[in-house]
Amino acid sequence: MARPFRRYSAGARWYDLLSGERWVYRAGRVAGIGLMDLQAGDVVLDLGCGTGLNFPLVRAAVGETGHIVGVDRSAEMLAVAQGRVRRAGWPNVTLIEADAAELDVEEVRARVAGVTGRTDGVDAVLSTYALSVMRGSAREAWVRAVEVVRPEGALAVVDMQPPTGRWRIFSPLARLACAFGGADIQARPWHLVARDAATGSVREAVVRGGHIVAAVGRLPGEDDAPAACS
Repeated sequence: MARPFRRYSAGARWYDLLSGERWVYRAGRVAGIGLMDLQAGDVVLDLGCGTGLNFPLVRAAVGETGHIVGVDRSAEMLAVAQGRVRRAGWPNVTLIEADAAELDVEEVRARVAGVTGRTDGVDAVLSTYALSVMRGSAREAWVRAVEVVRPEGALAVVDMQPPTGRWRIFSPLARLACAFGGADIQARPWHLVARDAATGSVREAVVRGGHIVAAVGRLPGEDDAPAACS
C-alpha cells in the first residue's frame, strides 16, 4: 500500500480541487449519507476521512448535539480537514491520525466516550472513496471500524467502479481520477456492507453513470447476534 498512500498524501493540498469532487464525487457522498438516515445527536465514525469532505453533510444531519470522529492515516490530509473544521467553527469534530488497518478499537471507544459520554460505541461508520485506496488492508480496516459501532448502527460505504452502459465512454477519465488518488477502481468494497449488515437492511444507490455505488445497511441487534460457540 506504500505507493498509493504516498500519492494520496502528496495530493492533500490540492485534493479538493483536482479530485472531481464538485462534478462527480460529491453526488456519491450525498446519496450515501442520505441513505444512512442519521438523526440529531448521532455519533459517526468517518473512516478514511481525508480532507473532511463528508463533514458538512454529516454535521447537517447530526446537528450540534451529534459528533463526527474522523480517522485517517495521512497527517497531510488531516491538516486540511482540521483547517476545514477550524474555519467552520465546529466544536463537535474529533480527528484521529491512525492507520485504519491497525485501528485500536478500545482507544477509539475511549476517545468517543471522552468527547460524547457515550460508552456503547458510535451510531454509524461511513467510508467514502477510502477503502479502495487501502487495497489489501481494506478488509481489516473495515472489521476494526465495525467493532466500534453499536448494535443496529448504520454501516455505509461509497466507492467507485468503472462506469456502465452508455457511460462507459467516460471510463478513461474515471480511471485517471482513481489513479490520482491511488485507488483500485475494481475493488468494489461496498460488498462489505452486505456481508455484515442484518438481512434485508441493505439499500444501494448508483449514481454518475454507474461509476459510484453507495451501500448502507444496519448491524444486527444484540438479540439477533449469533450465539457464541462453546
